Amino acid sequence: MTERTGRRRQNPEELTPAAAVERYLRRRRTDSTDKSIEGWEYRLKLFVEWCDSVGIGEVGQLEGYDLDEYYEIRSAEIAPVTLEGEMWTLRSFLEFLEDVEAVDDGLAERVRIPDLDPEDRSSNKKLDADDAFALIQYYRNDEQAYGTRPHAWIELAWFTGARQGGLRALDLRDVHLDEDPYVEFRHRPDTGTPLKNKLGGERPAGITRETADVLEAYIEHHRYDVHDDYGRQPLLASAKGRPGENTVRVWSYQATQPCLHSPCPHGKERETCQWTEYAHASKCPSSRAPHHIRTGTITWLLNEGWPPEDVAERVNATVKTIEQHYDKADPEQRRQRLRDRMENRRRPLLTNLNIDHDQDQ
Repeated sequence: MTERTGRRRQNPEELTPAAAVERYLRRRRTDSTDKSIEGWEYRLKLFVEWCDSVGIGEVGQLEGYDLDEYYEIRSAEIAPVTLEGEMWTLRSFLEFLEDVEAVDDGLAERVRIPDLDPEDRSSNKKLDADDAFALIQYYRNDEQAYGTRPHAWIELAWFTGARQGGLRALDLRDVHLDEDPYVEFRHRPDTGTPLKNKLGGERPAGITRETADVLEAYIEHHRYDVHDDYGRQPLLASAKGRPGENTVRVWSYQATQPCLHSPCPHGKERETCQWTEYAHASKCPSSRAPHHIRTGTITWLLNEGWPPEDVAERVNATVKTIEQHYDKADPEQRRQRLRDRMENRRRPLLTNLNIDHDQDQ
């Protein structure tokens, strides 16, 4: 056997925390979106900085007590739901280190995950259905507002329940406005518009004739006739092309201000209110971001009797995720749902519980 020559390969336990994180993120890039990678990179950067501050220079030095100490420090600085996300990321990172034999087996299980109530895990903030309907009626009935970009935005965001990234990714070619109109969400990572669930996020979403008419008016009279950096024609276009994520959020804040259709609930006059300006739109307490519209839509669909499985398919989420993060119905709405479900789906089954019915068979 030929004797190996050259420098000895580094033992995995000798990896610095920073080098180990880089290696972990390289592995995850093949099956994760850039946005997910950025989030994990930020969370683990904080852990690397802490390791440096306490003199942990190699991952092989990590022990259960270190993980508990890090948990205690972070839990005193951030909200429980943020802590939960950081600890899950840390556990996944340590599972990778176990896999490459850089740390002791079982160390990942020593990462403490906070036990949160569902109410603590997500915000109850949403665009209420009544507010959404008031906005939509305002845009549909006002000649100056009809078919404008804010109108097209609220119609699409509310009736599809799509994520901000999906709406931003729509091209003109993805909009089908003839008989049985729909929009089609496509995963195009190579040209700047990946979907959160990649190919699993691709789907058509039917829209009503009224919404299709709004989009036709928008495309014909109000859409900027532009292309993005890849030669594509974005549906929701700015003067310069496809908007960035922050621009879309500002559009959403501006499009959902209640003073468009009703007196300001905060005692201000729209003509002089700074919150109506682009740079300050997010400060309006009653304006809503894309995520809040999505949450409102999902809650509304469930309250309208849509089966959770159908809602999940339409908005590209799991039933579990919807139940934990998006269903913000109040207690009376939940009770009414259960009563409706009993009457519509379970009442006919009660005949099978009839003893005489069984004997007649």
